[in-house]
Amino acid sequence: MIPTDADHALDEALTGAAGPTPAGPTSDSARAAVTPVAGTASGGPAPRPAATTEQAVEEALALVSRRPDSSGGHRATGWSPARETATRAGARAPARTHRAVLADTLGEVLAEPLDALTDLPSFDSSAMDGWAVAGPGPWTVRAGDGVLAGHEPPEPLADGEAVRIATGARVPVGTTAVIRSEHSRTAGTQLHADRPVPTGQDIRPRGQECRSGDLLLPSGSLVTPAVLGLAAAAGYDELTTRPRPRVEILVLGDELLSGGRPHDGLIRDALGPMLGPWLTRLGAEVTGIRRLGDDPAGADALLEAVTTSTADLVITTGGTAAGPVDHVHPVLRAAGAELLVDGVSVRPGHPMLLARLGAATGSGEGVRHLVGLPGNPLAAVSGLLTLVDPLVRALAGRRRRPRYTAAVQGDVPGHPYDTRLVPVLLTDEHAVPLRYHGPAMLRGVAAADALAVVPPQGAPSGKELEILDLPWAAGGCFT
Repeated sequence: MIPTDADHALDEALTGAAGPTPAGPTSDSARAAVTPVAGTASGGPAPRPAATTEQAVEEALALVSRRPDSSGGHRATGWSPARETATRAGARAPARTHRAVLADTLGEVLAEPLDALTDLPSFDSSAMDGWAVAGPGPWTVRAGDGVLAGHEPPEPLADGEAVRIATGARVPVGTTAVIRSEHSRTAGTQLHADRPVPTGQDIRPRGQECRSGDLLLPSGSLVTPAVLGLAAAAGYDELTTRPRPRVEILVLGDELLSGGRPHDGLIRDALGPMLGPWLTRLGAEVTGIRRLGDDPAGADALLEAVTTSTADLVITTGGTAAGPVDHVHPVLRAAGAELLVDGVSVRPGHPMLLARLGAATGSGEGVRHLVGLPGNPLAAVSGLLTLVDPLVRALAGRRRRPRYTAAVQGDVPGHPYDTRLVPVLLTDEHAVPLRYHGPAMLRGVAAADALAVVPPQGAPSGKELEILDLPWAAGGCFT
């Protein structure tokens, strides 16, 4: 879908539209980012007068209402259907697996069930430091150093005997209970309990957690630090998992600087530094970041990059519209790609796309999908949350993120027919919309916890909106 002048006017008007005063952030930079938008009390830069903002919105809406279909007959995919398409595309991709040492599987997904290799625990053991006793008390204390963890099997206990024992040590044959040190006293060679001692007290019986062959975790489970601990306890040195999806990033544009201050019509590349860490937090393996120009040579280089990459997913930035230097669509046609999503009804980010590359790319080990992100930074963030996140999760074999909502604080303006994604801070009670949420702005999302999904026509204060957590706020690749 090609954005029109009316689209751009509406985006600009909505960027300055009235909204709530956010809860106080904890840093000066965050305070600046969440300065109340126009029409509210503000401690930051002077906002645009409310009447001017309302007039701009009305004028932009009038332009949109009169416009022809901006895509020349093509209608963009709805926001929710686009996410579903990305999930299905990832789920249908051929699954890769590998076997790796435990530490190298963190954040990946089990490709095989995790079955118990032995009983856990594999012997009767003491749950506490104290005394192993046999029969009713008082007990005669056996001389010696006692029973320690990791040592040879101890001598059996006779009825009426007690021996010191450490946590995790194998209990002697004949033991009926373990008495904690703080619950006992000795008088000469006699041990007395300060409270009743039920049979089996503080003994971990063999197989208490599982028996050999029991299913500990099904395939598809995410390997978290706790899973690594369980696998090690169960006797595993390696696991068979689905590796992280390999992603290559292609940053397009002649106007982008890799260092220094913007000048003379040139701007800094904000997406190159952002996308790699973002994708890593989503659970992907970034294999490389390349910068390509907008000239015909750049188009040729893009085609070669797309058709020869060995990544599971190629992500491009910019060039997804239909301008004179927007080469993504022609390159996809030349590569024999199938467009699964060509434009999404969401603001910002509507020119995003998702394509599947087929036989034209050669080996099945080559590229399987391409996501084209818009070049504007916040629009690219919208594409990450709309298409890349569900696609990468599905490629990795991970479950969908749980959906949840939060009540928005203050009225949030809406687009007349598209979904809006708005950066928010999350408090105990509300989602607080932030200022600086124009398509080219990152100041708001840099201070945000999440993006709120605002339906067409907007949302009144207190309405429950779906929340999309940012990967660092949601625990990164372990969610």
